Amino acid sequence: MPIEYLKKANPPLQATDTATGETVRKMLADIQAGGEEAVRRYARDLDGYRGDIVLGEAAFAAAERALAPGVKDDIRFARDRVQDFARRQRDSMHEFKAELLPGLEVGQRLIPCNTAGCYVPGGRYAHAASAIMSVGTAQVAGVKHIVATSPATGDHGVHPGILYAMQLCGAHSVLALGGVQAVAALADGLFTGHAADIIVGPGNRFVAEAKRMLFGRVGIDVVAGPTESAVIADDSADPAVVTADLVGQAEHGPDSPVWLISTSRLLAEEVMRQVPGAIAALPELARNAATAAWRDHAEVVLCSTREEAVAVSDKYACEHLQVMAHDLDWWLANLSNYGSLFLGEETTVAYGDKCSGPNHILPTRGAARYTGGLSVGKFVKTVTWQRLTRGASREVGQVAARISRLEGMEGHARTGDVRLHKYYPQERFDLGTLGGHQP
Repeated sequence: MPIEYLKKANPPLQATDTATGETVRKMLADIQAGGEEAVRRYARDLDGYRGDIVLGEAAFAAAERALAPGVKDDIRFARDRVQDFARRQRDSMHEFKAELLPGLEVGQRLIPCNTAGCYVPGGRYAHAASAIMSVGTAQVAGVKHIVATSPATGDHGVHPGILYAMQLCGAHSVLALGGVQAVAALADGLFTGHAADIIVGPGNRFVAEAKRMLFGRVGIDVVAGPTESAVIADDSADPAVVTADLVGQAEHGPDSPVWLISTSRLLAEEVMRQVPGAIAALPELARNAATAAWRDHAEVVLCSTREEAVAVSDKYACEHLQVMAHDLDWWLANLSNYGSLFLGEETTVAYGDKCSGPNHILPTRGAARYTGGLSVGKFVKTVTWQRLTRGASREVGQVAARISRLEGMEGHARTGDVRLHKYYPQERFDLGTLGGHQP
């Protein structure tokens, strides 16, 4: 039986978005020309914020006072899990050196970036967990200067939970900025004197577009799209749990797709029956987002076999992938394309989003086909080195010269020639011919 869609996405028809790109391009040009004063103007005009851009000890102390002890304990718990996982990632990376042939020594080094810019979204929700994921991971990676930034609005400033998490995780500088102006300030080193080598963290479409435009001048983690979540479930899954997890992820926003891939028609149909009621029970802000997300972007796919379910899931290549099915080890071994995988009913995306350990800044829009999410490795450069003796240069130089001439690169070939003639003036070598043709 071919796969069957019990529900198909029906996204509203949208005109091509050129306005976002034009707006971001203009803002970046303004800030390039106007520097810190232009950033302050955008913070005032767009966010109504007139306070200090660079936050210091007084702001951190106020944030700590504003939080209940239990909240601080929870943030520390999440920090410890995330940094523990990040340390294990770092420990799995190794420098090495090896001798590929006598006298040819090569190796790799792991060098942290000098400066990381960590963007932490504010807006609809206060993303303290995102501060932990970005700042905490950069700290474990050994980044020398971590600049964190988050939107400040009106008289409220940056959310105290975000500020506390930033300080707890080791941010060296904290900016009260959001949006394009924050990304530009990170890239240019405004207010801190430390221009970012890499900018990480999720944000709205303007933040994503600013990162995309600046890529190349700075590194970025991913160009983030709307949050995506999929659940693979068989007849062993609990429809109420599956429903809760799909609806819980749909509250991210009206354009956040959720997908159910099932080998059980009964399970799939029961989840579809339960979802409207689960959405209706949410608070208004989440209810409105989840209603649109389920109506316009959700899909329910019925598959005949687990192999078929794997093929469907890998085609989605979704950001978050949950499996509630028999034989979890089989799914772990056979699924390939996902940002992060959550195995079993006891495991849910919200745990990963908040505090269980693996990073929640993940690829979207199919990017999981070729990349993973934020990790220690994003902040660490894997660089190589090599050293040759004259004996090794004799062997390698001949081959390099011949391949260079095969490719038509005479200048390259002569860098080998000059060494061979200097080190071994009495010897004659086959150094190839231009284009590699037989003489």
